[in-house]
Amino acid sequence: MTLKRILSRIGALIINAFVMLLSLSSIFPIVWLIYSSLKTEREFALNIAALPAHPTFENYINAIKTAKMHIYFFNSLFTTVVSVILIVLFSFVVGYFFARYRFTGRNLLYTMFLAGMLIPIHALLVPMFVEFKVLGLLDKRITLILPYVGLGLPMAIFLMENFIKDIPHEIEEAAYIDGATLTTTLFRIILPICKPIISTVVILSSLSSWNEFSFALVLIKSDALKTLPVGLTNFTSQYTVKYTQLMAAITIAILPVIVVYLIFNKKVIQGLVAGAVKG
Repeated sequence: MTLKRILSRIGALIINAFVMLLSLSSIFPIVWLIYSSLKTEREFALNIAALPAHPTFENYINAIKTAKMHIYFFNSLFTTVVSVILIVLFSFVVGYFFARYRFTGRNLLYTMFLAGMLIPIHALLVPMFVEFKVLGLLDKRITLILPYVGLGLPMAIFLMENFIKDIPHEIEEAAYIDGATLTTTLFRIILPICKPIISTVVILSSLSSWNEFSFALVLIKSDALKTLPVGLTNFTSQYTVKYTQLMAAITIAILPVIVVYLIFNKKVIQGLVAGAVKG
């Protein structure tokens, strides 16, 4: 065995060990969070790293009953699902027309959409609060859906437009020759082809809407309409923190995100790199 091959194998082993270490550093916090949520407060205070001696689901029961986590969970789920559906629908249609048609003001309109990605969302908190107050939109079921859709559209339109413009025009021309209408072509032919990029938009929009805190804190005051990120603050007070119950609540909050990612993860990379390689 030559020196070059030995060095090559050593380098490969070092890289594999480094990747494994990074993977463990990413997975361990989630594992620690889950098994810590099964401890009592006393066990957690004695040793935060040890496994639970007597696992209990009491923290989950208290989080649901006492802290109203089921209400916050439903609010987050409703807001996220509706927001993602609207983002996917609008971005697909708008992205298609940007990719396929050239019209007066097209570049200006497209630039305005893309400019939305450059605006810091926290800079919009006060203006949006004032606007929603004047329009009577504070503390409504649709209050958070409006900003979530508006802030999610720029990136979604950008991804959709770049994906659709690489779809051959001949597919649509063949459909038109067969008598298909624009609506049929759009939703029966182009939409299925866009599954990879739709999966990417779904995951990015879901993460953004599900984890959003600032707008949910400022625009919603009613306890019955609060979302999970805001609801998690109920486990902290000025002098104490219920750590094990907080961890149980966080576990409940992250499970839907993990499920969504596991469902769509195979399409994410395919959607992100779509159009990067041609020919």
